[in-house]
Amino acid sequence: MAVMVVTDSTADLPPELVKNFGVTVVPAYTRFGEQVFRDGIDITRDQFYQRLLSDPIHPSTIQPSPQDFIETYNRLDEEGAEGIISIHVSTKLSGTCNSALQAKEAVATKCPIAVVDSRFVSMALGILVLEAARMARSGKKLDEMAAAIENTIPRIQLLICFDTLKYLALGGRIGKVKALLGSVLSVKPIAAIKDGQLVPSGQVRTRKKGVEKLLEFARNARDIQELAVIYSTTPDDASELADAIGAYFPREHIYLTQLGSAVGVHAGPGVLGVGIRES
Repeated sequence: MAVMVVTDSTADLPPELVKNFGVTVVPAYTRFGEQVFRDGIDITRDQFYQRLLSDPIHPSTIQPSPQDFIETYNRLDEEGAEGIISIHVSTKLSGTCNSALQAKEAVATKCPIAVVDSRFVSMALGILVLEAARMARSGKKLDEMAAAIENTIPRIQLLICFDTLKYLALGGRIGKVKALLGSVLSVKPIAAIKDGQLVPSGQVRTRKKGVEKLLEFARNARDIQELAVIYSTTPDDASELADAIGAYFPREHIYLTQLGSAVGVHAGPGVLGVGIRES
């Protein structure tokens, strides 16, 4: 059996891609009061956003535990994996990678395990995971794959237009983007991920201007290899943005993906983003 690819649910990979590429996804958890849901398993994305907007309790997230990864690694080892590459959300945004590293030290698998900090989240992470899955299919060895993914990380970009910073502030993930909090309420903040953390990348007065910024971001990218349009609650807006980007990159190859609950807790409704892998 080839090297197996593991990630966590913050990659926001569409279910059909998970299935087609044979990726194993370890879910993060979302807690509403006493109720805890596995991201993408116990609650659908639409159900989550309905509850996020209506429930007086603001949810929190819980990273996968080392035991979650131990069980995953042991199962893949028993299934005959040649090796396991485990690629996860930025360590500056979550402790998930640390859970995976603890599990790697705890298991006694026959196959080797490589844990990679993607320095990204959502489909920017997902694009790296898909690249690893392609390499696994082509018969690449674990060390070669891990080195190639590390070399690909600097060629990943992610730009996000938020409808509000309220949810980032509530979730404690606001980081350097806090600089935009003092803006007037009508402003739409734009952020990127640099060195594994969210950083401010400007602000616009209207959602339409935010979409234009995302389109400009895609237009100015160098030799796009993969591209994803990300949204939380506005699939029609995401589809229209993908259609517009189709003038610069083949529309049929653009991934459309909805933020799951683990990321949506912090991003909130109305988010649009673009993730890119350059050559």
